[in-house]
Amino acid sequence: MKLKTILTFVALSIGSLSLNAQTKPWKKGILVDEFLYEKAPFPECHSATIAETPAGLVTSFFGGTKERNPDVCIWVCRMENGKWTAPEKVADGIMPDKRYPTWNPVLFQVPNGELLLFYKIGASPGTWKGYMRTSADNGKTWSEQRALPEGFTGPVKNKPVLLSNGNLICPTSTEGNKTGNSWQIHFELTPDFGKTWRKVGPLNAGKDINGIQPSVLDHGNGKLQILARSRNRAILESWSYDNGETWWPLTKTTLPNNNSGTDAVAMKDGRFALIYNHVLPPGTEAKGPRTPLNLSISKDGKKWYAAAIFEDSPISQYSYPSIIQTKDGMLHAVYTWRRQKIKHAVVDPSKLKLKKIKKGVWPKMKGYTGPVNGEITQD
Repeated sequence: MKLKTILTFVALSIGSLSLNAQTKPWKKGILVDEFLYEKAPFPECHSATIAETPAGLVTSFFGGTKERNPDVCIWVCRMENGKWTAPEKVADGIMPDKRYPTWNPVLFQVPNGELLLFYKIGASPGTWKGYMRTSADNGKTWSEQRALPEGFTGPVKNKPVLLSNGNLICPTSTEGNKTGNSWQIHFELTPDFGKTWRKVGPLNAGKDINGIQPSVLDHGNGKLQILARSRNRAILESWSYDNGETWWPLTKTTLPNNNSGTDAVAMKDGRFALIYNHVLPPGTEAKGPRTPLNLSISKDGKKWYAAAIFEDSPISQYSYPSIIQTKDGMLHAVYTWRRQKIKHAVVDPSKLKLKKIKKGVWPKMKGYTGPVNGEITQD
């Protein structure tokens, strides 16, 4: 009887594992799926960023009563001994005239140097100004706040990329009202990690093409690609062949966009990873639900393969992701979880099962019953 009981338990366990694999087939390769914190001194948060320092991972995001509230501050968490530290406030919007909300922090680790933190202060994206702080101890303590030159914001949402010519290229954009081409993408380049700056752009967007919040992919030998958020129901792209000095006009890719932020990273094996909501808005609308949250992989930045789904609950939103590859080859992503918390995921690229995306449609996978291609209507 004892042997029979053991065998029955083993059979049930195998069956349970098989069922779990079938109900979560797009989770293959996702090794870690965790919140940065359980409790925080703010009810809402958004727009996370992540960097790898010599001492480990550091994340930052903004949090407060609600986006646009003057009490919204910049917070930082650090990975220590396998656990995230509690959120620590590192910047606020208290200015000589009044208090403003803070926005969209972006981290960048200078090779063999300081950790940079860019962020914005202002009443709205149309009026904010760029600021930065630096850390010499991997995010434990920070320098005094320093304003960027007038008219510069630094990277607007996604991480800078250090180019082979020594320039740090910061992908950025401007937002104004919702008419015409008020959304414009440009780049801010610094050869000395924030001491001096110059601009490239704005990019030629063509009629009725509106893009913001680009991410930069370095293809090598001066060839760069950007992928950007849009109001055009598709992720936008542009290409440069001279290390970002000149750019082709923005065009639509075959991948959908729900008017929400994306991020991408060039991997060590020559491929590219893109994290985004694979959502085509309903009808002719520009905006769609911010769920599911997806990961796609490409060898050339043009043909994309479905790789993973981080979140697919009908309870929106899962948005504003940031993704990096650490020195051990793992992909690390952070993103907004329902505006209530920030989530962290770790992906092993070697374990992903890829399926080609044809005509912008997320492929079916046996055993998966969740939503795809923006079938959810809640937002």
